[in-house]
Amino acid sequence: MLSCLLSSESCIVNSSLLPELMETRLRDVNVKQLVSFVAILTAFLSLLHLLTNPYGNYSLILSHANDGLVSLATGSKAFSNNSKLADSDTIRDGKGDRDDNFSSDDMRQKDAELETEEKKFVPRIHISERKACELRDRSETDFAGGCSPEGSACNQQGTISKQTSVLTLDHKLGSGESVLSVATNLSLACNNAPKFKDTDLVQDGSLFSTDTSLRSGNPSLRKRVGQAMSIAQMNSLLLSNYVVIKSKRPRWSSLRDQELEDAKFQIEKAPLQRNISGVHFSLFRNYSMFKRSYELMESTLKVYVYREGEKPIFHLPYMRGIYASEGWFMKLMERNKQFVVKDPKKAHLFYLPFSSVKLRHALNGSGFVSQKNMENHLKNYVDIIATKYRFWRKRGGADHFLVACHDWAPRLSRNIFGSSIRVLCNSNIARGFKIGKDVSLPVTYVRSAENPLKDIGGNLPSNRPILAFFAGGLHGYVRPLLLQYWHNKEPDMKIMGPMPRDIEGKARYREFMKSSKYCICAKGYEVHTPRVVESIYYGCVPVVISDNYVPPFFEVFNWESFALFILEDDIPNLRNILLSVPRDRYMMMQSRLKIVRQYFLWHKIPEKYDLFHMILHSVWYNRVFQVSS
Repeated sequence: MLSCLLSSESCIVNSSLLPELMETRLRDVNVKQLVSFVAILTAFLSLLHLLTNPYGNYSLILSHANDGLVSLATGSKAFSNNSKLADSDTIRDGKGDRDDNFSSDDMRQKDAELETEEKKFVPRIHISERKACELRDRSETDFAGGCSPEGSACNQQGTISKQTSVLTLDHKLGSGESVLSVATNLSLACNNAPKFKDTDLVQDGSLFSTDTSLRSGNPSLRKRVGQAMSIAQMNSLLLSNYVVIKSKRPRWSSLRDQELEDAKFQIEKAPLQRNISGVHFSLFRNYSMFKRSYELMESTLKVYVYREGEKPIFHLPYMRGIYASEGWFMKLMERNKQFVVKDPKKAHLFYLPFSSVKLRHALNGSGFVSQKNMENHLKNYVDIIATKYRFWRKRGGADHFLVACHDWAPRLSRNIFGSSIRVLCNSNIARGFKIGKDVSLPVTYVRSAENPLKDIGGNLPSNRPILAFFAGGLHGYVRPLLLQYWHNKEPDMKIMGPMPRDIEGKARYREFMKSSKYCICAKGYEVHTPRVVESIYYGCVPVVISDNYVPPFFEVFNWESFALFILEDDIPNLRNILLSVPRDRYMMMQSRLKIVRQYFLWHKIPEKYDLFHMILHSVWYNRVFQVSS
């Protein structure tokens, strides 16, 4: 303005330069905006990379190479071992527990979904404590951790302080009540607000680092957030679900429906069995009901096995290894002449003869490796049988059942077979396993399909100098914690990592089990482990450390009469808990193992009360109690 006032000529000159100056300024502004946009985009991409691969640069490595070598390194320390281990749940068909053919993104997504499921999981018992006591009083065996004479497990204030003294544990164990972290269980039952640590406690300078960022970097070494359900709570939930869970009313009734209703009535009114030993009697929740139910199964039950489906996914049993249970049942079921009928109109139950192991392998070999591909394959199969037959639509699949032992089986089946009876090894109540409807399948590691009973038996109680034994791979978060607290800590606690899988190593592993009072059945990646059944085979009292695991045949067996259940949080107190068990109680549990063993044996030609018949009975039993009268 001043230049214009002093000289009109200069004003004219400045006016002529104005468009050029404005263009220059606009160019500068555009450059600045572009730089800002690039910076923001770079920051966003960096954040996205961090979210999708947050632990890629950390030093903790858990790799499963194709040659079977497992390497665990923390900082400058490394621990390497051959994954061909003596513990049977580490090797899966020559592959590791993790599916190596799945991408890291798939595994991250899987772990994130599983963690979300467990965060949402809250045990819900749809039955009052008084009602649970009334139902319990009708049975012949007392539920551990049940009701006091006043009808409550809690004290008058409704809270119980956490106590871990040997005296308290001894009192609980001596009374025959739950040994699953007695103090913690009582706090669960009374307070309903237990507090859990976000990460496992570990020591500095050890193999298992205290750096929580490193531990949380690998999902297998991270403890999942969620509330653990005690065995006492599962007992109450079982009673509740038999009242609550009912299958949808059929679209049309039949003679088979009436037969199931009659069976239910006869089981509930079963006459008291008197000519049986007290030791055998105590193995069951209600032996009279079990005996009557088994008799009715033998005389009444008819099963139709679908012929649809092509090999290898359908009709091709897998008979060896850690997943052998589903294969043995398939083979024996399809060959059976007592229960199987050719006319589906005569059937009470319908068996879906597919192998979860073969499904994973077959689709993996075809390049279809996602969970969605596997679910679609099963859905297409259901569409075929639902179109060809009317029986699936009659109850929405409630009278159909499947038997699956692969880790992924619960996830693959929960949507498509949500109404069906699922017989699963991975019986995790925090991930959709429904007590009273689904059946927990025993994990039986069969080493010889020709002789599945090889090497069964164990030493006398007086010849078992080892207090507790565990050997196995360090997958998951529980086993590293177990070794951190008890490896080489006490001479009578043989807690170690993997053992060689040569002939000598396998024989030594079995000898440890046969010479131990207690065998630690610690979870790996999932809740199930073959050690539970192996312990029974070798006369070693099982000590189950696997939160939310529903043990096999939970609907009929009183598991606390021959096994111990300890919460994962109580691993530091493991030895005190075991030492607090009175000798008389230990001797009683050990003697019961010899009797219960017969129910966990495979026979090439099925025998009465063997594993084949027990699996089928649990399916029958749960189906009968789903029927609406």
